[in-house]
Amino acid sequence: MIEVPDPSILTVVMIKPSHYDSEGYPITWLRTIVPSNTLAALYGIGLDATKRQVLGEAVAIHLEPHDETNRRIQPAKILSAISKRGGKALICLVGVQSNQFERAVDLAKPFLAAGVPVMMGGFHISGCLSMLKETPAEIKAAMALGISMFAGEAEEGRFDEVLRDAWNGTIKPLYNYLKDLPKLNNEPTPLLPASEIKYNYGARSSFDLGRGCPFQCSFCTIINVQGRKSRFRTPEDLERIVLENDAQGIHQFFITDDNFARNREWEGFFDVLIRLRKTRGIKVKLIIQVDTQCHKIPRFIDKAAKAGVRRAFIGLENINPDNLVAAKKRQNKITDYRILLQKFRDHGIFTWAGYILGFPGDTKQSILRDIEIIKKELPLDLLEMFFLTPLPGSEDHRTLLDKGEWMDPDLNKYNLHNRVSHHPKMSDAEWEEAYEAAWASYYSYDHIETVARRHAVGDNAKAVSKVVSYLMEFKAIYEIERVHPLEGGVFRMKYRTDRRPTLSRELPGLFHAKLFAETAVKAVRYLNLALRGYTIVRKVTRDPQRLAYTDLAIKPVSADELDELSIFSQTEGGEAAAERKRIIERHKKVAA
Repeated sequence: MIEVPDPSILTVVMIKPSHYDSEGYPITWLRTIVPSNTLAALYGIGLDATKRQVLGEAVAIHLEPHDETNRRIQPAKILSAISKRGGKALICLVGVQSNQFERAVDLAKPFLAAGVPVMMGGFHISGCLSMLKETPAEIKAAMALGISMFAGEAEEGRFDEVLRDAWNGTIKPLYNYLKDLPKLNNEPTPLLPASEIKYNYGARSSFDLGRGCPFQCSFCTIINVQGRKSRFRTPEDLERIVLENDAQGIHQFFITDDNFARNREWEGFFDVLIRLRKTRGIKVKLIIQVDTQCHKIPRFIDKAAKAGVRRAFIGLENINPDNLVAAKKRQNKITDYRILLQKFRDHGIFTWAGYILGFPGDTKQSILRDIEIIKKELPLDLLEMFFLTPLPGSEDHRTLLDKGEWMDPDLNKYNLHNRVSHHPKMSDAEWEEAYEAAWASYYSYDHIETVARRHAVGDNAKAVSKVVSYLMEFKAIYEIERVHPLEGGVFRMKYRTDRRPTLSRELPGLFHAKLFAETAVKAVRYLNLALRGYTIVRKVTRDPQRLAYTDLAIKPVSADELDELSIFSQTEGGEAAAERKRIIERHKKVAA
């Protein structure tokens, strides 16, 4: 049977682009670790528009979500499928961050050449238009090519307008909704079909339950794109998300709220999940992001554990109060770090923290000293390091731009894993050496064994195995794949013809020979890591003294700890924080 193209179809292809590695190849995996919430959000909005027939009863909307981090994007094949299907089409480059901008533009060009309209949205466009007096040259150049830009969020019918314009052939150069942030309650919920989620390791999906942040961190872009006034979905929205995914067999999620603990509906959300566990047997497993004060919220950590939270990402950022003040991260109190981490530990929740290297007061020596303090004194499981990066859309970026300071012109490097500016105290080489050394120190085999022993105290072999697996995963992606663990996945895939256009293509024979050798070497290194991990788990779980293990990090918090911990004595800021804590405790005793 011959298929006849249907002229009454609008094909909407949603592509979350990757970015190029140091050799110019898009970072694509057989399976990825971190799912794309933006792709899920826009697909959910598009699905809702399809159900409402926003283009009328006579026009069907065909949605195709693609995440380039786990799927090779071949414009020629997509164009061929559009041609066979018939009708009209729109290419949406979704959630484009600064490091993905150049790759997104390269992906757009074949579609533009074929006469298919292309729209791009994401934090780079929204952040730049929000913070800068003039539109950056790269955005102007992209618009000159014919790429339409979308700034802001797509709820409350904004995407309906785009779909109508695409169908009518009246796409605008710019859709700017930055000054009109939408509500989230009762809006279409983030969703991806199971056929796409299977490309995420563990079949994990993602969604957000709130946007916006009240804090003022100078390195952050979120506050300048999603606003400082928080907006929330409802517990009913969450129940709908869980049930829709349960119907597809999906039960693992990354909740992408920058600070879930500040969502005023947090308890209602947890109550819904606890109820669904009891009444319908839906046992979700969650990763959430929280601030360093969440343990002070009554019942928060307890209910998080009951609701299915298995990992908590904490914006630790630094252990030096002077650095935190410099970054306007005043809400972080280092005197609370140990209490916070121990409470998560007591509830069986693995902790995962972000840590920024390169604040103005940092030196190579101070960075490595602080990493050692973290290893010895904080009961933390996973630590991921980042270069302090002036991301476009942040206050830091605008400040350096206004001062005329050097910033690397290659946006592809703005992934927090590459140095893109100079440091006031460290040379470029020292800063990069400190970054490498910090990763090597935290993910040393000795420290991995130490973290494993901390979990063995609870006589939980599964927890020991799990935490060693997490640590080895981060170590492998950083050391073997040479990318940041957040950009990692399972089995790296490279394609010769997808190389960055500014670099020459390698000869077929040479490329494939190099790829084969590289893959073979990686396989040996992965096997070695797996064996080392197995050895550590076996050693720790079979140690007859494992239940008696103790160290400073898991030692119960006591009133005199401020005098014995290096975190409070190695910097002036730490000493001042400890003294303030002592004064507060004395006042409490007097008041009592």
